[in-house]
Amino acid sequence: MKIAILPGDGIGSEIVTEAVRVLEVLDLRFETESALVGGAAYEAHGHPLPDSTLKLAQDADAVLFGAVGDWKFDSLERSLRPEQAILGLRKHLQLFANFRPAICHPQLTHASSLKPELVAGLDILIVRELTGDIYFGQPRGRRLSPDGAFEGQPEAFDTMRYSRPEIERIAHVAFQAARKRSKRVTSVDKANVLETFQFWRDVMIEVHAQYPDVELDHMYVDNAAMQLVKAPKKFDVVVTGNMFGDILSDEAAMLTGSIGMLPSASLNAANRGLYEPSHGSAPDIAGKNIANPLATILSLAMMLRFSLNQPEAAARIEAAVTRVLESGLRTADIWSEGTQRVGTREMGSAVVAAVAAA
Repeated sequence: MKIAILPGDGIGSEIVTEAVRVLEVLDLRFETESALVGGAAYEAHGHPLPDSTLKLAQDADAVLFGAVGDWKFDSLERSLRPEQAILGLRKHLQLFANFRPAICHPQLTHASSLKPELVAGLDILIVRELTGDIYFGQPRGRRLSPDGAFEGQPEAFDTMRYSRPEIERIAHVAFQAARKRSKRVTSVDKANVLETFQFWRDVMIEVHAQYPDVELDHMYVDNAAMQLVKAPKKFDVVVTGNMFGDILSDEAAMLTGSIGMLPSASLNAANRGLYEPSHGSAPDIAGKNIANPLATILSLAMMLRFSLNQPEAAARIEAAVTRVLESGLRTADIWSEGTQRVGTREMGSAVVAAVAAA
């Protein structure tokens, strides 16, 4: 089996390097191949997702992805910006379901921005639809306003849309995931003002009829954002659209102590997937040996479990991360009094040692 390694920009190369070291110590003998993506690919090839990189990803059984983006590319035409690489990979690999588990490790309750009693034992799974919504809807562009109070003035527009099959398939994913957990799904929408999400809610209710053993409730996105910080443990599985999921999953990440702890899996119907940390490229700290590699290492564990049929190896990695946290090692983003601050490389080495000792 083959793994495509796409480090990307900023801290991407540092954190992916540590994950690859963990993979190597497992000695699973997967074939790996690396390629440029994002801003690094644009500088080398003139496009953030070169044909060679896309072909590598399409031919691989799984993709380990770092992060893309840098402020120096913000002036580029939108189609050439680094972030278009991840959108292109989602589209071409048909990665429609994003899983983001937000788990607060017992050792990190004091690193959370919320009171320890609110996040102790936190275990939320956010299921985000990835290929529809306003991020991909057409038409979009800029024009002179054809009507309204500012007719004739420059305006920009995007299109929010979802088809029935898109909603049905992400609904099935969420309900099936809930069956393996606490059997509760919260569907997040904005049905009170958006026709797209009234349709979303209608289809969710229809699909729910096939899962009578799973509880379904609905929540407007503004209320969901509030409840995530007020009473986060009331959630089990949260399913929502592309844009709302983008925002809520980052909010949930901070409940865990740091977005540097939140892994992510994006899967297609065949369980082939792209695995990446939920955080960005953080160019301001790139090359300084201070980035947290644990989200990427935990994403590697998800890859082994979901796409490569190696659940035992995945469990070894997750147990190793727990042991490292229990030992008191912390990168800067999760450091607190009484713990030992270490760098990216040192944290990666600690996980490698813990995996090897298991």
